[in-house]
Amino acid sequence: MPVEPNISQKSQSLQRRIGLAGATAFGLGAILGTGVFVTVVTATQQHGATVLIGIALAALAAVCNGLSSAQLAAAFPVSGGTYEYAYRVLNPWLGFTAGWLFLCAKCASAAAATLGAASYVQLWLPHTAQIPAVLIAVMILFCVGLITLSGIRWANGFNLVLVVVSLSSLAFFVGEVALSQERHEVQVVPSSSLSVWGTLQAAAIMFVAFTGYGRIATLGEEVQAPRRTIPRAVIVTLILTAGVYLCVALATLRLLSISDSAEPPQNLLELASPHVSHLAIVWLTVGALAAMLAVENNLILGLSRVVLAMGRRGDLPARLAQLNQQNTSPTAALILVVMSIGLVILISDFKIAWEFSALTVLVYYGITNVCALRLDKSQRLFPPWVSILGVMLTFGLAVFIQPKVWGVAAVLLLLGWCVRVLFQNTRFPGNSV
Repeated sequence: MPVEPNISQKSQSLQRRIGLAGATAFGLGAILGTGVFVTVVTATQQHGATVLIGIALAALAAVCNGLSSAQLAAAFPVSGGTYEYAYRVLNPWLGFTAGWLFLCAKCASAAAATLGAASYVQLWLPHTAQIPAVLIAVMILFCVGLITLSGIRWANGFNLVLVVVSLSSLAFFVGEVALSQERHEVQVVPSSSLSVWGTLQAAAIMFVAFTGYGRIATLGEEVQAPRRTIPRAVIVTLILTAGVYLCVALATLRLLSISDSAEPPQNLLELASPHVSHLAIVWLTVGALAAMLAVENNLILGLSRVVLAMGRRGDLPARLAQLNQQNTSPTAALILVVMSIGLVILISDFKIAWEFSALTVLVYYGITNVCALRLDKSQRLFPPWVSILGVMLTFGLAVFIQPKVWGVAAVLLLLGWCVRVLFQNTRFPGNSV
């Protein structure tokens, strides 16, 4: 049986300050970043109108995984997400595998989101173009890190503002495209390029763009009335996200139909620039910046809670399990996460490796579904077939990831197992939930 962390003392639990609105906002803030501003455009260029089917399949997989995550978070309302669930109902090694893959993938994603935010600052404020993007990114990371260190209440309010700004910019963009006087056929990929394989590839890529809902479960220790709030927040988040993606995909298809650019657009701003008003572009730029900041804020929070859980378990140094005096923030874990992201920013000039992200989150949520199948009947909120379908979709879509990406993941996982062996005997005494 897995070893339970010694976290029974209430004084060492994070305070429950997140309600339904806050939990939903955290889910949206974690999702509406590169997914809606980059991935939808890329997937639509590659797969045309079949991206709509891909979005639907990805949404179905996300719903199954979201419901599995929700009932696990309701049964075990603690920090750590799937790392903690797998540790409790499967075995420590599978739990560590989920947690380590999450840390590897999301540290890189957080660094990329910060660099993306820096690029949007330079677009919004042209006079900052002379400042290196890396320096701006580090400054942004420092500011967001200070907010997260201030406690979940400040991070929650900051996230809510960013989500409202981001959604309003997308609504403005979609509305302007829909009301455009230009008449044209919606672009559809040639029938010769339509395939089941291509559709499933689109679904695998788009699934990554849905996975921020897991932040709600990762923050489960801080959610009020978790058994009721978490499932509702996950469902509302996924419904809103699917609606936003479909609307943006339809607008993207319409603009691609009339685009005569020699170079394919890399993101929503490049695609929209020749076709919408200056006001729409400015607001879309601000919305994209807000979305990137929201993703960064959410990733820092999520990463720190997984590090906190791993410190409690002894899979990472015990000091990382310490909370501040108000029990509102895992200070040591947050500092480590911010420093790690900053290091990645400084030493990397990478672009987001979406296939690596896709593989890690598919495996992560595949383990989540297996955990949900191990719950007792009294702990279940949804029928077992939901989790069974989630297992089939996640591991099934993972097959479509390139073998070389699997090789990279295997190397990183081997490194992580070595880390676990090093720290597994340093459990933190008297900490948690």
